[in-house]
Amino acid sequence: MTTGTEEARIALDPFVTDLDVESAALRAAGPLAAVELPGGVPVWAVTHHAEAGALLTDPRLVKDIDVWGAWQRGEIPADWPLIGLADPGRSMLTVDGADHRRMRTLVAQALTPRRVVRLRERIEKLAQDLLDALPTGAEAVDLKAAFAYPLPMYVVADLMGIEEARLPRLKVLSENFFSTQTPPAEVVATLTEPARITAETVAAKRAEPGDDLTSALILASEDGDHLTDEEIVSTLQLMVAAGHETTSSLIVNAMVNLSAHPDHLSARPDQRELVLSGEAEWPAVIEETLRHATPTSHVLIRFAAEDVPVGDKVIPAGDALIVSYGAIGRDENAHGPRAGEFDITRESRNRHISFGHGPHVCPGATLSRLEAGVALPALYARFPGLEPAVPASELRNKPVVTQNDLFELPVRLNG
Repeated sequence: MTTGTEEARIALDPFVTDLDVESAALRAAGPLAAVELPGGVPVWAVTHHAEAGALLTDPRLVKDIDVWGAWQRGEIPADWPLIGLADPGRSMLTVDGADHRRMRTLVAQALTPRRVVRLRERIEKLAQDLLDALPTGAEAVDLKAAFAYPLPMYVVADLMGIEEARLPRLKVLSENFFSTQTPPAEVVATLTEPARITAETVAAKRAEPGDDLTSALILASEDGDHLTDEEIVSTLQLMVAAGHETTSSLIVNAMVNLSAHPDHLSARPDQRELVLSGEAEWPAVIEETLRHATPTSHVLIRFAAEDVPVGDKVIPAGDALIVSYGAIGRDENAHGPRAGEFDITRESRNRHISFGHGPHVCPGATLSRLEAGVALPALYARFPGLEPAVPASELRNKPVVTQNDLFELPVRLNG
């Protein structure tokens, strides 16, 4: 078996100039690729579907950063731009075993399917209000800024009981949190300020509970098993950060792939017609988008508590692993030789693992699907002929190695 010291590492592009090419290179390197994160941090990446499913349920891979050899040796600087993803505080994202089950159970008790379904009416109203506010005419409109981003952000604010006045600042902090370009001097603020804002929200809801997730978590924590204030704050931070960025990208990537632009060769030209005519359904669009253009390109980070063999390679004890969902979603072993095409009629479209797999599967998956399932039909019912105002080749990804996230999506709102 080989280790990461015996092969060249694939350096992930901090500017994400061509995610498709990078993901293909990762898949070609085999199910376990030696990679380098921005900042020169060496890790492993799992890039194939079957191996990812196995590793995501392997108890030898843990979330405890103290297992990471590079961390123990002081090789990871405190101002590393991605440190917040490796060490985001104590929440269900960063613990395993009994602690994880305790936290996950309490979050599940608060984030019930009934609570999520009750949000549908609010989501529908938000979508219609945002569509009503879109300017009509020949000028291009940034549909990400005007629709795909604010919708999930307002939903998260409603769900958590966060004051809307805080949303602009949280937007900036969230972008800095995920970015590889955050200046070192701002890294600490990016980590501490959201915690302060969330702690203030928790304190306000403890004093005056409402019908929101924050109040429900506080109440659940007072009945039997409990979450500490630190755990509540870290859990809410996690859900705010992941809850809007992922859904925004899901909506944007679906729109891009439904475009009939001739230079967007990975999408079959009949896709939009299939769904608008009713021959295919919107859930098929959502699941194929999650597979083909997953909102989360890489998830950081797990650590090997002991040697973990993967094929003819091994993750040595103390090494770190990331999950490269952008590569995994187009694995031909899982989705056939045309895995690189966007095809809403694909039989395997629901067999993706873009929301994770195993104990740490995303708790907000149902809500994200609900938001996209409301937003996309509403958008195309209003503007069935909408088209990007620029060729797909000119759309630029934000410099965020963990997200498949465009800067903007300029469109023309043809009726």
